[in-house]
Amino acid sequence: MDYLRLQICLCFYFFTFVPSVTLFAQDESSFDILLKGGTIIDGSGKPGFPGDVAIKDDRIVQISPEIKGTARETIPCHGLTIAPGFIDLHNHSDRQIISPLTRANMNYVTQGCSTIVTGNCGSGPVDTEEYYRIIEAAGSGTNVLHLIPQGSLRDEVMGSGQREPTAEELQKMKALAEKAMQDGAWGMSTGLIYVPSSYAGTDELVELARIVSRFQGIYTSHIRNESTELLAAVNEALKIGQQAKLPVHISHFKSSGQDAWGLVIRAAAMIEDARKQGQKVTADQYPYIASSTSLGATLIPAWARAGSNKELVARLEAPETSEKIIKAIQSNIEKREEGKAVRIARYSDRPDWVGKNLLQIAEKENKSVLDIVLEITRQGGASVVNFSMNEADVRQIMKIDWVATASDGRAYLPGSDRPHPRNYGTFPRKLSYYALQQKVIPLEHAVRSMTGLPADILGLKGRGYLRKGAYADIVVFDTRTLIDKATFDNPHQYSEGIRYLFVNGSPAINAGFPTGSLAGKALRHQTAAKKEK
Repeated sequence: MDYLRLQICLCFYFFTFVPSVTLFAQDESSFDILLKGGTIIDGSGKPGFPGDVAIKDDRIVQISPEIKGTARETIPCHGLTIAPGFIDLHNHSDRQIISPLTRANMNYVTQGCSTIVTGNCGSGPVDTEEYYRIIEAAGSGTNVLHLIPQGSLRDEVMGSGQREPTAEELQKMKALAEKAMQDGAWGMSTGLIYVPSSYAGTDELVELARIVSRFQGIYTSHIRNESTELLAAVNEALKIGQQAKLPVHISHFKSSGQDAWGLVIRAAAMIEDARKQGQKVTADQYPYIASSTSLGATLIPAWARAGSNKELVARLEAPETSEKIIKAIQSNIEKREEGKAVRIARYSDRPDWVGKNLLQIAEKENKSVLDIVLEITRQGGASVVNFSMNEADVRQIMKIDWVATASDGRAYLPGSDRPHPRNYGTFPRKLSYYALQQKVIPLEHAVRSMTGLPADILGLKGRGYLRKGAYADIVVFDTRTLIDKATFDNPHQYSEGIRYLFVNGSPAINAGFPTGSLAGKALRHQTAAKKEK
């Protein structure tokens, strides 16, 4: 589905679909919508079964092998699969979901997502109350849950310097964390390779996590190292959970770089041992062998990135620090196939470099890869895609029953950049390629990894499962046509095969066409309300 087709779909919705809803509003039928004759995969991991699902207002009111009642609209689902709407545990649409251009979240709606979690990797809005207020005022294409972003929290209180907080600063951070939890945040995230999140020591993180624990929230982490020090980084996350007494969730679980391949399997065994001892630990994964972040976070050590990009460039020029930084960058280039594994996703100064890897660019410019990295850094940096993972590791990790599916992407409009295809294809890829085509996992396992499991991880009630009384977040897809069309070379392609998507009972996809609906809500952690009573 290209961008022009999307615009046509939206026009179709506003000029035909909305009036039809108004006309039907006075119909005295028993249900609003009746999904007939589909294969129901309920999010529990159990085998699918044939049946019908009835929706009234924003709720599922009946699930049965055959429902006899009448409905305002009956949708034949023979040959189609009915499942809970997908929940993206790790999304970076913090700015996009409140922007008029992208709040419809079309590249996730077309994947079958009904809910996203923002505030990940320690970055995002600190004022949860205000963030939720904006979402509620304008609506969004998907429901939104928010995490306290520890890095942004730290930056608000003490800036981006590499130092320990004073007692007063730590108290201010704890107070902000408490307010966020009272306002309905679901937990706290860290991004321990990013500035300034990475400058927080374990003890500081434990202190903040204890606030989250009081409200029965979760600790999620882009851990301190996903390469050769992966095991130590996982151990730190486990330690934080043990000391703060709260559930731990490892974001985008992987081992990055050829010298670390296989370590993620050992890390999974560590987590399994902790789970057997009673600790609540889970993880998520995107089904690709490449990651994506900034060039700086990929190649430049965290200590050198303290403060602004101007300060980083100054360190590159200073005799006492430049040699150490350049040596570290060069080592990281060598570990990434001499730059071949790192592809430019977005760089406004040289759009002709977008889509090319560092080695290709260096050869074309008749420069070294190091020269290219330093040039980009001096101009403010770039976004990259890093081909760093092992396919066998990816397949093995997705088989684990406590590993959810999550994209690590954000809401997008098609453009001239070349972002990671996970932004457009994560969920259909897991279902279509890995479950149906490759048969790495059963379809029911794949569906659970993006529905019931993330709901359980969050403690999210009334969503993630097809049950009577649950909210009507429902996706209907065609296993015969489901496909993630986005590729690394051509990522701005919407997924296909999602026939219907309902968010709080309202159609976001209708007969394969996006409606432009903004029925998504800001979902508050219910423990916050209970604490205040």
